[in-house]
This record gives sequence, structure tokens and C-alpha cells, in this order.
Amino acid sequence: MLSPASTLSHLARHQHARIATVDWESLQPGEARRLREFGVDEGVEIELLHRAWLGGGPVACRIGRMTVALRPHVAAAIRVAASAD
Repeated sequence: MLSPASTLSHLARHQHARIATVDWESLQPGEARRLREFGVDEGVEIELLHRAWLGGGPVACRIGRMTVALRPHVAAAIRVAASAD
């Protein structure tokens, strides 16, 4: 079960969720622009596919049909809620 404060970095592997909010202010302008180009926005479905073994590394996630690697601070800026499935 996802708490209201869950972030993408807290999802279990292969867990689907819906993007609740993105803390755009915590991201660099280039990072925010890239996320928007990938289609990251409120209500979008996302799935955590893989995270680095020792933590602190990137996470891989699926957004639509794309697989995207995100740095830990970027994943932490994406708050998620339980998927509507």
C-alpha cells in the first residue's frame, strides 16, 4: 500500500502507480524539461522496473512504452499514488 508521501524511489520493483505530483522546483530546469518531454505529469501511469543494487544509483521506470533511467533525486521529486487498476 502506498502512503500519501510515497515517491517513485519508494516503489517496489514492477509496481505500477499513478503520478500524483512532481516537485518541479527541486529540479534543475533541464531536468524538468526532459521529464516533461518524457510525458511525466500528474495522472500518468508509471512502473518502477529496476533500481541500482547498492542504492543511491539510478532507477529505471516505464512511462508509457518508454523505459527511462532517472537519477535518485529526480525519482524522489515524483510523488506517486496507487494505480487505478
